[in-house]
Amino acid sequence: MSDLTVDALDAEDAKLVTLARGAAGRVQQATGAAVRDGIGRTYASAAVDLPSLRLTALQAAVAQAFAAGADTLEAAVVFGAEGDEDGARAARDITADVVVYSVVRKEVTRLG
Repeated sequence: MSDLTVDALDAEDAKLVTLARGAAGRVQQATGAAVRDGIGRTYASAAVDLPSLRLTALQAAVAQAFAAGADTLEAAVVFGAEGDEDGARAARDITADVVVYSVVRKEVTRLG
């Protein structure tokens, strides 16, 4: 149980929650993710589950950011899951001290 809620996040991090929730909803997945790069651009995705390719939602969002040229990440959110260690590792490959939040319902947990 977390003492932090979505309402307590700053506006930019709360926006990531909204984007992650929307990414999941668009493809009727339980989990979505969003990241913000060092210049404020955002990237959101749901998980990719194809026969030849599997990515967590956060891995997919990080891949989008990296492919767009992001060299730093400020924050990342995983919505609908207790965590995503593989995705958090991918985000930290770009920025070692990136803040990664896990949001289940309105409760927020800061990962690692």
